[in-house]
Amino acid sequence: MSITHLQADIAIAAAVREATAIGVPMNIAVYDDGANMKAFVRMDGAFLGSADIAQNKARTASLFGFNTEALYEFVKPGGTSPGFDRTNGGLIVFAGGIPVHDGEGRLIGAIGVSGGAVAQDYQVAEAAITALAAGGFQEQP
Repeated sequence: MSITHLQADIAIAAAVREATAIGVPMNIAVYDDGANMKAFVRMDGAFLGSADIAQNKARTASLFGFNTEALYEFVKPGGTSPGFDRTNGGLIVFAGGIPVHDGEGRLIGAIGVSGGAVAQDYQVAEAAITALAAGGFQEQP
């Protein structure tokens, strides 16, 4: 099963609320479990160049099922996989991409956020994940 349209809407809405609360316009991408875009929002005033970064964060997290920052361990100087970040059309290896798992722990997609400092991107992505965990996996009428 992949992330639903309703779940993508819940995630986007929560991310927009958090970005608004911290005063940083963001680009927010939701990808499905096949690393295909499900939803995208570029908030008014968000950096145009960050749109691609948000999308690649979501794609990276969907492809590998890890938070994007976890992949840095492989590509850092002295890491086991130099150049790994240049595979799959380019991967993002810093925070702001988080995989989405259903209530049974299965990967169903990912969230990617960009537009602020890396810690802000992560904060906004985490708000989306929290909103999904709080009710986004319940059956909808």
